[in-house]
Amino acid sequence: MRIAEVYVNGVFSGLLSEEEGGGYRFVYDEDYVRAGNVLPVCLAMPVREEPYESDILFPFFSNLLSEGGNREWQERLHHLSHDDDFGLLMATASYDTIGNVTVRAR
Repeated sequence: MRIAEVYVNGVFSGLLSEEEGGGYRFVYDEDYVRAGNVLPVCLAMPVREEPYESDILFPFFSNLLSEGGNREWQERLHHLSHDDDFGLLMATASYDTIGNVTVRAR
């Protein structure tokens, strides 16, 4: 299992994981939920205590990835296979994203 920390405006908001048996899970941090009046990671994933689960990487996180030649270059740079979206997300979304969400390998 691989785990990444997710930040909204630089504030730790939760954990995104690639599960052993396949699939993905995102859960908001308890302190983030209790703080109230905080921003969600995206509109499709409102702040709540229950985890989000999916068979595929959540579209919001997939959309943080580069495409085309930039993606190919990043895959070579980080020695990742073309189908390792989660690995690419952890390698690149900690510093160069559009918007207020960043992702860091744990």
